[in-house]
Amino acid sequence: MALLVHVLACAFGLGSWVAVNGLWVELPLIVNSLPEGWDLPSYLTVIIQMANLGPLLITLMHKVRPGRLNERTVIYALLCVGVLSCVLLAFFWDRTSVVAGASHSTAFFIITFFLSLVDCTSSVTFLPFMMQLPAKYITTYFIGEGLSGFVPGVVALAQGVGMAKCVNSTQGTEGNHSSGSVWFLQTVYLPPNFSTEAFFFILTAMMCISLAAFVALNRLHLSSDENLMEGSAKSVCSGLDNPAAEIDGNDRTCQNEEGSHTRPPAHSVYQLTFIYFLVVWANGATNGVLPSVQTYSCMPYGNLAYHLSAALASVANPVACTIAMFFQNRSLVFLGVLALLGTGFGSYNMAMAAMSPCPLLQRSVAGEVIIVLSWLLFTGTLSYLKVMVGVILRDHSRSALVWCGAAVQAGSLVGSVVMFPLVNVLMLFKAGDFCNTKCPL
Repeated sequence: MALLVHVLACAFGLGSWVAVNGLWVELPLIVNSLPEGWDLPSYLTVIIQMANLGPLLITLMHKVRPGRLNERTVIYALLCVGVLSCVLLAFFWDRTSVVAGASHSTAFFIITFFLSLVDCTSSVTFLPFMMQLPAKYITTYFIGEGLSGFVPGVVALAQGVGMAKCVNSTQGTEGNHSSGSVWFLQTVYLPPNFSTEAFFFILTAMMCISLAAFVALNRLHLSSDENLMEGSAKSVCSGLDNPAAEIDGNDRTCQNEEGSHTRPPAHSVYQLTFIYFLVVWANGATNGVLPSVQTYSCMPYGNLAYHLSAALASVANPVACTIAMFFQNRSLVFLGVLALLGTGFGSYNMAMAAMSPCPLLQRSVAGEVIIVLSWLLFTGTLSYLKVMVGVILRDHSRSALVWCGAAVQAGSLVGSVVMFPLVNVLMLFKAGDFCNTKCPL
């Protein structure tokens, strides 16, 4: 029974962020087909932030009408919307319409909003549901949540990327006479191992697995030694993983077998300010600023570099979170150094985007390797940082963790809102063409 619950908890967590993660790793193929082109990621960052309306409404319901919201019904609705949206995405992702005199990916944006609404709202519904179960299943749920980013990244790597090649083409300038034709190079993308539609159907299958797991968890009768009250008591002291631990009436204090009490180390106002600054900075960079310009940073090096950067970065996030589960370093000095390293890698990525379409070491293997590694290390270092500051604030107090969530959203929102006009209004970043862009040696 316990093994079955572990499997179901992991499968349930699989549906938490699979849709948004899947969209990001598929962008290297989508970006060449939709009219927004290289600006497409900047639109996605804003749409995802708009979807935070879902968590806001759930939070308000808990405050205004406590106990009236049926979380299980909400989760059922979210997972059903997620499945339906993934199916619609497979059929309509490339449909466009004219808005304000220009062609836009209206269907893709609308469906993406609903997928983002599902994933963002899962943060305030899935975990509270899992908190009703014994604490040992929470870890399994987080493994499933990590797989929601890992699996789409692996699938994208297996899908491959449409390699670009340059072919000679002609364009008539005076009627159809060959004497008036102009020769030029045209970029042609070879097809990947399987289509974008097939990739979205794989995401649909993952959402269906999550929905089926949730149905099974609701219908499964837990044995008496795993009742909900016992699970709630253990979850308070989940960091101890001690079956003999008891609640001391304080959400920050637990009693161990010897009867002694353990408290997390206190932090000064300056230390807490620094910690919250790290939260805002890391999330602003990873969720708003850098994703908006990833195409400009990677595409000048070719589709393969962009594909590997997006897929491996998606894999790096859950790997870093897994490392943080087993190797924890709460030193603020260490976390500060890690933030500087992540910022350094992010700065290199931003610099290459600013230099687009002619970044450093373009059309060289060294340039491709460096940009892929830079994105991988940028995501990995700041992902570990985000996990560790979350652990510190979780052990500090419940209210500190609430403010941590607010800081996460504030950083992500500011990053995406700042970058959108820079990319789409001021047009500070320039797109290029793989075959026809002439860069100085």
